[in-house]
Amino acid sequence: MSGPGTLARRDAAARRTGRRGRSPVVSALLHLTCITIGAFIVVPIIYGVLGGFKDNGQLAQNPFGLPDPWVTSNYTDIFVSASFWRQLGNSLLIAVATTVLVVGVSAMAAYVFARFAFRGREFFFTLFAMGLMFPFAVAILPLFVLLRAMGLLDNPLGVILPQAAFGLPVTIIVLRGFFREIPREIEEAATVDGCSPFGFFWKILLPMARPALATVSVLAIVASWNNFMLPLVIFNDQSWWTLPLGVQQFQGQYASDTARILAYVVVAMIPALALYAVAERQLIGGLTAGATKG
Repeated sequence: MSGPGTLARRDAAARRTGRRGRSPVVSALLHLTCITIGAFIVVPIIYGVLGGFKDNGQLAQNPFGLPDPWVTSNYTDIFVSASFWRQLGNSLLIAVATTVLVVGVSAMAAYVFARFAFRGREFFFTLFAMGLMFPFAVAILPLFVLLRAMGLLDNPLGVILPQAAFGLPVTIIVLRGFFREIPREIEEAATVDGCSPFGFFWKILLPMARPALATVSVLAIVASWNNFMLPLVIFNDQSWWTLPLGVQQFQGQYASDTARILAYVVVAMIPALALYAVAERQLIGGLTAGATKG
């Protein structure tokens, strides 16, 4: 009978065998591919960061060199701008509210689809899955008419509710797959101890699904943070503009000042990068757990 130590040794041996069995050519190609993909991602970011410390003359004469001198005013002017902080707050408010709504509703729906058997369950789940094939751009006109009739133009709910609705399909699919892998024995033991279905969902299932919840939360926040079309259509009042709209406005205002635009774009990226840096472990853990369970 094999114990945990034996299984661990077998896994380590399998990993070592896999590394030894990989040819040098394949390893070199994999490393070259990773380096190439990383360069396509990192080089534009570095160019934008350094370009923000230059003026237009330096960008024209030495676009890939270090700034000389360093023009810090491109960044400091943004940080002292009231409109930037207002747009940052609007983006944060809409992203957090959308994420809480979509994850909360999706978790309850996924729990029902995963743990309860009822007539028409797969049919209704298929309806949610079909939402993945419905492009957002097609719905923008009827969505605008509907929100105008509801009085939600120039209202953050006019962006939060549609974003949450379009985020439901993928979130329900991910969480349902995770919830179905929770052993039935845990639920039966909780029921014997007097735990209600909602108590099992709230006290046991959600803590166990923390990696999956973190994964879908990051996906929802990033999708909301980068959404440009819906806020553009809904918000006529500039006091409700989000960062993507602010970038467009800034680009139009300083169309001839490329260095200042680069600085603004880099600063607008910082919150999303900081969020990913904080949630990276939970995000990778959720994706790994989902792949393992699948």
